[in-house]
Amino acid sequence: MIQEEFEKLVEQGIDAIDEKFLSALKNVEIVIEDDPTPAQIEKLKLHGAMLFGLYEGVPLTKRQSYGQVLPDKITIFKNQIERACPEPAEGSMSHRECIKKIVTNTVWHEIAHHFGMDEEQVRSAERKRSS
Repeated sequence: MIQEEFEKLVEQGIDAIDEKFLSALKNVEIVIEDDPTPAQIEKLKLHGAMLFGLYEGVPLTKRQSYGQVLPDKITIFKNQIERACPEPAEGSMSHRECIKKIVTNTVWHEIAHHFGMDEEQVRSAERKRSS
């Protein structure tokens, strides 16, 4: 998938977030990278696992005397997501639909971290969201 099309899917994923949460995003930037860096993989101890997105920053719930800092960063990893979506068999979800679904879920997941949810809380919320 070309970069511009992937960027559009990320924008759609952001637009799918409820406005009350979007308006409460504070000092956060969402970027697209091809793959996680070796340092990111090492830090998370994810050797061999796919990483679709990463939140790096100080969650809103942990900010006290917070100022003069770089924006928090949410990174969406394009190649990791594309690898998770093989070309479909007939009658199944299209490659683009698969990518769009993962991007939307990943954007939601990483924004939840920005709001202070830990991994267990995010996973629990995701299960509720998908049922």
